[in-house]
Amino acid sequence: MAQANNVVAIGEEGFALDNGIVGEPVAVPTANPTSFYQAITESARMQSAEIRASVFKPREPGPWPVVIVVPGSLGVAPSHVFKAELLTDAGIAACVIDPFGGRDVTSTVANQAQYSFAASAWDVLATATLLHDRDDIDASRIGGQGHSRGGSAVLSAACMARLIDTGGVSLKAVYAAYPWCGQQFERPDVGETIVRAVIGDRDEWCLPQQVQAHVHAMDLAGCEASFRLFPGAHHSFDRDTPIELVEDAAVAPGAPTIYMRADGAAIHPTTGVADPGLSERELMIYALKAGYGRKGARIGTEGTFAGQFHEDMMVFWRNAMSGGHASRLPIAPK
Repeated sequence: MAQANNVVAIGEEGFALDNGIVGEPVAVPTANPTSFYQAITESARMQSAEIRASVFKPREPGPWPVVIVVPGSLGVAPSHVFKAELLTDAGIAACVIDPFGGRDVTSTVANQAQYSFAASAWDVLATATLLHDRDDIDASRIGGQGHSRGGSAVLSAACMARLIDTGGVSLKAVYAAYPWCGQQFERPDVGETIVRAVIGDRDEWCLPQQVQAHVHAMDLAGCEASFRLFPGAHHSFDRDTPIELVEDAAVAPGAPTIYMRADGAAIHPTTGVADPGLSERELMIYALKAGYGRKGARIGTEGTFAGQFHEDMMVFWRNAMSGGHASRLPIAPK
C-alpha cells in the first residue's frame, strides 16, 4: 500500500536539488478559510495560518519568473522536488510549498476535509503575494503548478484572484496536473491567466470529463485554456514510482459537480440553491451517502508517461514565461 513515508521535508536549511541548487527556506503567512464563501466574502473571519516552503533560484542573474509547486494529498514527494530541478535548469525559479506541516496534517487521502479546498487555493495566492514582493522575482511572471488536490488549488486560485482584492498580485499561468474538478466556479473566468490541465484516462481519483468540462468552460469565458488527456495513464503518472494501490484513499470521482457563485457560496446539486453556509464537508458526505464514494485508488506510472508529462510541462512553462501561446500545444503524445 502506498504511504506518505516518502514525503520530502521541504522548507529546511540546506535542502539541495540534484543539480546542486540549494533552497531558501521561507515561511508563508496564509489562512484557513472554512469555505470559498468565507475566503471571498467574509475574509476578515478567516483563521490565520503559516506554511513552509523552499525557493529554488536559477544560477543565472534575476529577477526570475517563478512557478509555485503545490503537492497533492500525500504531501511533498520527490517528484514535486524534481519539478524544481527542471524549472531552475530552464532559468525559472521554483517555490515548492508544504501545505501540511504548518497544519499538523500528514495526508488527506483518507479525509480531504481536514482543511478546506478554499484554504488550498488561498495558500497559492498567499505564496504568490510573498514572491511578488521580492526583488529577485519578476512579479509579472508568477505561475502555479499543482498536482491532484494541488491542481484543484491552482485552478481555484486563478479564478479567486479576480474575485478578491489581491493587491495587484496575479498568476501569469497555471498548470493543473490531474486536478480534482468536482468543485468549480459557475463562471471560471481566469482573465489573462493561461491555463493548461492534464490527466490520464485511467485516473481513479479524479474524473477526466470534469477536468475537460472545467477547461472548456474557461475557454467559453474567453480565457486561454487547454486540456490534454494521456491515454493509458493513471493518477500521478509523473512520479518515479510504479503503479500501486493506496488502500485508504477515499475517492468519489463520479459525484456530481459542485458549482459556486462568484461570492463563493456553494450550490447544492440536488436543489440548485446556493447556500453560503453549505460546507465542503457536508457536500462530501452527500456524495458518500449518494453512493459515489469508494475506498482504494491507484497511483504511479509506467513506460514513458513520466517523460511525456515533463516534456508537456516544460513546453508549457517555457512558452508561458516567454509570452508565447502556451495553451496551443500538441494534444497527442509523439
